[in-house]
Amino acid sequence: MKKVAIQGGSGAYHGIAAENFFGEEVEIVPCITFRDIFTAIKKDPDTTGIMAIENTIAGSLLGNYQLLKENKLPIAGEFKQRISHCLAALPGQTIHDIKEVQSHPIALMQCTEFLDTLPGIKIVEHEDTALAARDVAEKQMTTAAAICSVKAAEIYGLDILARGIETNKHNFTRFLIFGNKWIVEEIQQNEVLNKSSIVFALPHTEGSLSKVLSVLSFYGINLTKIQSLPIIGREWEYQFYIDVKFSDMERYHQSLDAIRPLISELKLLGEYPEGRQSEM
Repeated sequence: MKKVAIQGGSGAYHGIAAENFFGEEVEIVPCITFRDIFTAIKKDPDTTGIMAIENTIAGSLLGNYQLLKENKLPIAGEFKQRISHCLAALPGQTIHDIKEVQSHPIALMQCTEFLDTLPGIKIVEHEDTALAARDVAEKQMTTAAAICSVKAAEIYGLDILARGIETNKHNFTRFLIFGNKWIVEEIQQNEVLNKSSIVFALPHTEGSLSKVLSVLSFYGINLTKIQSLPIIGREWEYQFYIDVKFSDMERYHQSLDAIRPLISELKLLGEYPEGRQSEM
């Protein structure tokens, strides 16, 4: 059974994505923070990590890009998980009994329209959707509810008061799967690699980014995402995280060689197959 470190507890969307990605039962290693995922892999090098990197509503999780770069664990794959939230409370509670709603800040943001229909409700941020459900159950919080997955509600014995409460029904989170080299080789066995994630820095000169993008375009490389982050200690200088898709591995490698003179601090975060997408 594969051991997978996630941020959150049983029933968290990270765990659901891990099960869907591997298509089998996995042993979940719960972690409080995203940084703790990397600590868990250091303690047990055979552990695989999975981590959210962007959401179609909330956007990118910028700090997670930096964690990938710092910890030097290559990306093995990606998975796009449909996120559907429910409102869950102790058995016997009705929506009229609820005075407080707990969840992760991003989940709360994704459900703003629903929450606006509950005037006077206190909104409480929690470190995880599933752990919010656990707290409601274990602490017997009779006037509180959690926004979480249906699976988390079932695990912790909560009643579901409302389903599908996310504002946008096309709510997906993209997760990256990563680990040590042998983990990556196992996951990618018999897979076609057609996507990569790269980070680099640019000189603070006019047109430096457009030159890089022009070279990638010339080699037929499709830029699917670009994200900039400031370089700490170097005012007004930025590092760029990009995702690219390609159909020809040789042309892709040629494009990297072509942009090297234009950039600095190039780091390849991983080459991997474009991810599947789950509806639930």
